[in-house]
Amino acid sequence: MSLHVTALTDPARTPSAQRLAWLACGDGGGPLGYAFLRVFTREGQDHLAELTLNVHAAERRRGVGSRLLDAAVAAAREAGRRSVVAQADADTPGDHFLAASGFRKVLALTYARLDLGGTGGGRAGETDAIVERPHPGYRLVSWRGTVPDDLAGTFADSRRAMDDMPMDDTDYGVVVWDVERVLAAARAVADRGEQLTTVAVVDESDGSVAGFSEFVVPGDGKGDGLHYGTGVLPEHRGHGLGRWMKAESIRLARAQHPDLAGLVTDTADSNTHMRRINDALGYAPTNRALEYQLDL
Repeated sequence: MSLHVTALTDPARTPSAQRLAWLACGDGGGPLGYAFLRVFTREGQDHLAELTLNVHAAERRRGVGSRLLDAAVAAAREAGRRSVVAQADADTPGDHFLAASGFRKVLALTYARLDLGGTGGGRAGETDAIVERPHPGYRLVSWRGTVPDDLAGTFADSRRAMDDMPMDDTDYGVVVWDVERVLAAARAVADRGEQLTTVAVVDESDGSVAGFSEFVVPGDGKGDGLHYGTGVLPEHRGHGLGRWMKAESIRLARAQHPDLAGLVTDTADSNTHMRRINDALGYAPTNRALEYQLDL
């Protein structure tokens, strides 16, 4: 088989990354597979690139994936990156391909889902009780879409709550957040036609954001929503704020999106604290994914 790999132009450049793309075609010009390389450009992650690669099931084991990988790795090297990361579901062709291509396994993730209908709907009372339990010195706030102006500064500062999130051996770096990046992230969700809701805990002593939890719902409010992250600043940990915010996220998802079927979250296997919270709130594991890394 004659194989042609063509670099494509991707206009989806953001202030924090640019994306490169390649398409693999056979003799007749039909597509066989593709690869995307997200090259991070912000300080703290400008050593990193993230790979997404897919080959049509009927075309696998014919060298298509290797050619696409070669193109992406060469581009990462040219961009001066030291690490390329990629994710695959456990025990799938993607998992085996990455392991055989020189990538090393650096992180295991468990995906879990909360059923908002059926048997899961019966836990609403338990969730509401968690939300209603007072946490002296703190209060819950929430917003849809862009953060309110009066909270924007401390909300951006609170993103450092994720800096020590368990990432095992992943060379992920530190994501540097400012108000501009927070606003851009919210706009990106809206531009995709999806709906972002943020729950935050405010420290009543000074009005600053002490932690946050985000979830995103499809534009039509149906199917499954996805948790984007939950974090509490180190100086505010030990008060049950993460569980409090996640319970409020569930309550809001039910209230705002009555047709939503469920909420999905992914958690590093080593993040035992958040896994206990998910278990207590009724999330049930669905599948595992593996993060791989290629050191350049």
